[in-house]
Amino acid sequence: MSSETPPFRFFDLEVARTHRVSPSLLRATFTGPDLDGFASGGRDQSLSLFLPHPGQPEPVLPNATDEASWYAAYHQLPDDVRAVMRSYTVREQRCDPGGTEVDIDFALHPDGGPACRWAERATPGDRVTVLGPTVEDNAGVRFRPPESTDWVLIWADETALPAASAILGWLPAGTQARVWLEVPQAADRVAPATEADAEIVWLVREESREPRTDRALGAIRAAELPDGTPYSWIAGEAGTVKALRRHLVNERKFDRKAVTFVGYWRQGVSEDGLRAEAAAATE
Repeated sequence: MSSETPPFRFFDLEVARTHRVSPSLLRATFTGPDLDGFASGGRDQSLSLFLPHPGQPEPVLPNATDEASWYAAYHQLPDDVRAVMRSYTVREQRCDPGGTEVDIDFALHPDGGPACRWAERATPGDRVTVLGPTVEDNAGVRFRPPESTDWVLIWADETALPAASAILGWLPAGTQARVWLEVPQAADRVAPATEADAEIVWLVREESREPRTDRALGAIRAAELPDGTPYSWIAGEAGTVKALRRHLVNERKFDRKAVTFVGYWRQGVSEDGLRAEAAAATE
């Protein structure tokens, strides 16, 4: 890769088909004329997804080319005009002679936001834009266990389930993994394909009245974990992720550098709100 090649760029895509993976998860498969330049690093590869508002044929984005000027120009557009921007995981990328396809899984909720509503009514031909990777080794991949890792611990709620499933599919055969996956309903328990030696525990919210964080902490705190050097990836609701990280570092004595934690969302705050908070903190 030359130094002039950006690791991310915009891709215009359209929906090829949709598939209901489970009651709470919908998969949209996308194609596009220039997807051959898309290069997912697998695992928990993230991208920025841009969606049109209802009534718009495609997402509205500024013409600025470099990232700094583009982002400023994007925020200068009216709220009800500029594309809805959300972060999602590449569930899978498939390359074959017939063309490249990219899958994105959407967690569905009765009170879901604009991305959830878009996914529920998506049909073939619907157009979106993504800011996605052009090289496999990119900053959008966070799951990076050190070479010294003996086993892996994973916790994810339904928003991080696509990433956790992709990670499990990526893990080499025989890798020891302890996995906790939280989903809204029992019917959402769709076992991820993996060659890893993975012990998966499903935490089903409709079967428990415990608060989210208490349920996750209780399950992991009660577990007998393997010996050896661990690496942990925990992602989902930010408050729960923070509590789990504290438990692993302070009580389980995990090396804090071997705990990758990602708050995909926070109870009571939209993604726009989280971005605004992050921007204010940076300033």
